[in-house]
Amino acid sequence: MPGYRKLGRSTSSQRKAMLRNLTTNLLYHGKITTTVSRAKEIRRMTEKLITLAVKEHENFTEETVKAKVPQKDHTGRRVKTVVDGKKVTMYDTIDKTIKKDSPSRLNARRKILSTLYPVTNVPADGRKKRSLSKKIDMAAKMFDEIAPKYTDRPGGYTRITRIGVRKGDAAEMVVIELV
Repeated sequence: MPGYRKLGRSTSSQRKAMLRNLTTNLLYHGKITTTVSRAKEIRRMTEKLITLAVKEHENFTEETVKAKVPQKDHTGRRVKTVVDGKKVTMYDTIDKTIKKDSPSRLNARRKILSTLYPVTNVPADGRKKRSLSKKIDMAAKMFDEIAPKYTDRPGGYTRITRIGVRKGDAAEMVVIELV
C-alpha cells in the first residue's frame, strides 16, 4: 500500500501539480472546496509549510542600506537634466531598512517557493489587466501574515468540513479552510 493517494491522476507529475495548485489556492484564499481525499492530501502539505513558516518567521535581521531613487515631479514623471549634451535622470539617495534573512529562513523561503506556485492578483473588473495586476510573494505572505496567527498553536492549522455529495458523480465534497 503506497503512502499517498493517486487522486485519479495517471502520472505523479500531474498529481504533484494538482496538489501544488490546491495548496497555493488554500494559502492564498484561506478556504477552498474539493473532495475528501484531495483535502486530506492538501492538509499534509499545508501543515508542513505552515510549521516551517512558524519556526522561521522571526529569524531575520534588519539592516539600513542606501538606495538611489529617481526624483519625480508633481505629475509622477522622472526629473531629467542635461549633462554633457545628454538627458540624465536625477537621483536622490535615501536610507532604506530591509529584512535580511538568516540562512535557515532563506532555506525555508526556498522550500516554500519550490512547493507553491506564483500568484498574480488581477483586478476584479478585468480592465487594464496587465498594468494593474500584481505578483504576490507567497513566501512573504506565509512569514508575515499566516505564521504570526499560529505561533502559539502546536499544529492543526486546517479544518475539513463535509458539505455533501457532488451532483455529477456523487463524490463526497468538503470545505478545507485555515483555522
